[in-house]
Amino acid sequence: MTALTKTILLSVAMVLTLSGCAKDRAFGLAPNIEVASLAELPAPSTNKAYTVGGQEQLEIIVADAERLSGTYLTDAEGYIAFPLVGDLYVSGKTPNQVGRMIADRLRGEYIIDPQVRVRPSEIAVPTISIGGEVERPGTYPSATSQTLLRAVNNAGGLSDIAKVDDVLVMRTINDQRYIGVYNIEAIQRGNYNDPLIYPGDIVTVGDSVARRNLENILQFIPLLSTSAILIDRAIR
Repeated sequence: MTALTKTILLSVAMVLTLSGCAKDRAFGLAPNIEVASLAELPAPSTNKAYTVGGQEQLEIIVADAERLSGTYLTDAEGYIAFPLVGDLYVSGKTPNQVGRMIADRLRGEYIIDPQVRVRPSEIAVPTISIGGEVERPGTYPSATSQTLLRAVNNAGGLSDIAKVDDVLVMRTINDQRYIGVYNIEAIQRGNYNDPLIYPGDIVTVGDSVARRNLENILQFIPLLSTSAILIDRAIR
């Protein structure tokens, strides 16, 4: 056995040792995070009305007041600067609520009976975000729910160094953030149901440190020994 082959096998053995240790993993938790036993993540409400957010364009029409009517942009914090009435906090409000707010500020002092209509210039397409160790990480349109496996497949599937038991799904409902941890391989085997992913969810696939270390070793070696190839295949 050459010195080079010994070095390869020793390095791969260290990778396998690290891989075995990784099975006993502990999650670091921030002080405000509570671990709860849930069969599945709560589903978001399906009848939630559109609300205004930051950096959105609103078309505001004030009847018989062309100088006040126009397109207004909310700032990053959700405020709009409206003539005569000043800054208004509109984030989280429906267009009708914004219209009533403006009308109340204009009524009496500026216009006797203001009629205000508000509508978004465009409504953002619902999306899900898929990051980490997938082939094509990014943001994908998703008007309806879909399964986790389908969402990952839409992103090109798992990368070669993906950690199949470290797939996180983050979901926010009524300002409460939920994080679910899933095992893609177990889902594929039918050990438990493929969970639903909803618009607004964030999916993150972790990476295998052992697999990444092995890739770093193999990329510098054009010709591998049979033993190294077998070990490589064993941990795929």
